[in-house]
Amino acid sequence: MLDTTEKRIVAACEALMDDTLDLTRDLVRGYSVLGQELGALDTMEAWFERLGLPATRVPLEAPGFAEHPHRAPTEWPCAGRYNLVSQLNVGAPGPHLVFNGHLDVVPAEPTEMWTRPPWEPWEEDGWLYGRGAGDMKAGIAAMVMAVEAVRRAGVAIDFPLTLQTVIEEECTGNGALACLHQGYRGDFVLIPEPFGAQIYSGQVGVLWFRMRLDGVPAHVLDTTAGRNAIETLQQYLPALKALEAEINALPRPTPYASHPHPFNLSIGRVEGGNWASSVPAHAVLEGRVGFPPGMTPDAAMQRVRDAIAARHAELDDATPPPRVSFHGFRSEGHLVDLDTPGIRLLSACHEALVGEPPVHYLSTCTTDLRAFHVSGGINGTCYGPVAERIHGVDERVEIASIHHVLTTYALFLHRWGQQARQEEPTP
Repeated sequence: MLDTTEKRIVAACEALMDDTLDLTRDLVRGYSVLGQELGALDTMEAWFERLGLPATRVPLEAPGFAEHPHRAPTEWPCAGRYNLVSQLNVGAPGPHLVFNGHLDVVPAEPTEMWTRPPWEPWEEDGWLYGRGAGDMKAGIAAMVMAVEAVRRAGVAIDFPLTLQTVIEEECTGNGALACLHQGYRGDFVLIPEPFGAQIYSGQVGVLWFRMRLDGVPAHVLDTTAGRNAIETLQQYLPALKALEAEINALPRPTPYASHPHPFNLSIGRVEGGNWASSVPAHAVLEGRVGFPPGMTPDAAMQRVRDAIAARHAELDDATPPPRVSFHGFRSEGHLVDLDTPGIRLLSACHEALVGEPPVHYLSTCTTDLRAFHVSGGINGTCYGPVAERIHGVDERVEIASIHHVLTTYALFLHRWGQQARQEEPTP
């Protein structure tokens, strides 16, 4: 049941849907792939100003961050790159709530496969299309507009609240981690990742790796005079698939024990050679592999090294061993503590709006929840819109689900504030 105040909040959310979609579209127009996030950050900063919300730029470079034990190594510059954070009621009494969302997106190429250019949002049959529309700019719009809806309904937000819009979620998790490192913390976090209106209950570990093979270049007039690195690289693929099967066969923590195949391998990039009429002298493979909660990134790295070394020994072809390196994600998996006040409150808000409790969702990927849980010791979950084809062609987000998340988050804000005020000590 909703009381009179909550009904006003729901009505304010309905009135703000056009603005929520406008913000989503504006963010999609900023094609914020790695290293090109400034346009989306500028858009977000302008919307914070428009809504009367303070904005602070939180750099990815900060004293001591390079030595942070959970920071992922990168091969691209961090200088001048930053997250954008809005803090309300700093120092006020009560538990501190954090909303977190990532502004960065994965590349959309080849863009000619899209119905329309991926940075030009469009709508059709109740869906909003564009790169990042689902993952996760609509969620960011919903979490920001939830704050505006509560205010428009005449309800005070007088507890500590932080809105984090971060970068590098798609490759390292260093954006959210940089916020935590610089003191932008809290007691509970909600992340509107596009897994739908369900409680996110856990995520796997994720590791990025690279394997480089060297061959012997030669003219094609006599290919036997060289050694084709691209052809050799293909002989390592069965070993990597075997590694995936091996990891999935390991004992798993509950609830992953009943999942059919939670730890996935992706060969995401292959590059080699330099001339069509030359035997290629090099080949590079980049991949991602999942691993279970409880396994460390170091242990996962060693499994990758061992699998490649064992395959090299099997081939016994007089080639030099592949060079294996790691960059980007080296993220631990974890399980969410579902028996906490924040998650019970979120479940109650969901049930008040839809008439039944939310289901739980166990993930086979990673999110910025890892930074909060593993590094910050902060509980939280993901609860967001419904999206399809994320990381694919014609990515889209269901407009009705944006409205639902906006309304659920606004109701959550209101009830969080009520609980915070009830917990204040009597003078």
